[in-house]
Amino acid sequence: MRHPMRKAFSIIIYIFAAIGFVLIVVYIAVQLGWTKTTGMVDRQHDYFNSQSSTVDTSWAQGEEWKVLKEAIIKDKIVIKKAATVAIIDPRLIVATLIVEQLRLFNDNREIFKTIFAPLKILGNQSQFSWGVMGIKQDTAIEVEKRDEWHMLDYSATTTDKDSERFARLTDEHDRYYSYLYAAVLLRETETQWQNAGFPISGSPQNYRPEILATLFNIGFANSKPNANPQVGGAEINIGTSTYSFGGLAGSFYYSNELLEEFPR
Repeated sequence: MRHPMRKAFSIIIYIFAAIGFVLIVVYIAVQLGWTKTTGMVDRQHDYFNSQSSTVDTSWAQGEEWKVLKEAIIKDKIVIKKAATVAIIDPRLIVATLIVEQLRLFNDNREIFKTIFAPLKILGNQSQFSWGVMGIKQDTAIEVEKRDEWHMLDYSATTTDKDSERFARLTDEHDRYYSYLYAAVLLRETETQWQNAGFPISGSPQNYRPEILATLFNIGFANSKPNANPQVGGAEINIGTSTYSFGGLAGSFYYSNELLEEFPR
């Protein structure tokens, strides 16, 4: 009896060692930036500068958009609640949301067909990013630190912020905090550029949702206020078309999609 037990124990040890190795590799990958996707400067940059109606909206023709559209409408109230609290444009939250979700739907075709499409629901990301807005743990922590408006404060009785933060961002039944963290990050970026003398919000002539979405994607640390910001970010492949994160967000923002629910 001792030999089988020893063999089983050895197998368990190997399994835990393998899990430990994977966790170490994931940690190193995140720290070294290996999980970041390829970036690009968007070819439609000049169109966005003039808010032209010729911006490509072919992304709205696929099945993914029809599913996503219905799912977003279901969350209309909670999205607007987060936008109101953060004093941010709700359509801007949706513009970043649709990019995260279309990327998820297209990168996980089988899951989309078997789960997201039949149920008309949004997808919670995992591994390196959390929730429907794809907020990374480190990003969430930094957003909290910069939150001068105290919108993300924890209760005085909270003893484990890491666990509560994870619960906030991955709650599949109430996505309020997913939207609120995104809204606060966007508000922080708006404020940074406003204070630097290069406003990209605050008035119709200054408003640049495609730039805000680009900065949302590339990270606050890479947000450098200047007079000529570029539309870009991670490459998003939808069908045979390739968009930048900011370009796709801007394309939605200036489109006629969901205008009744989230006016410009």
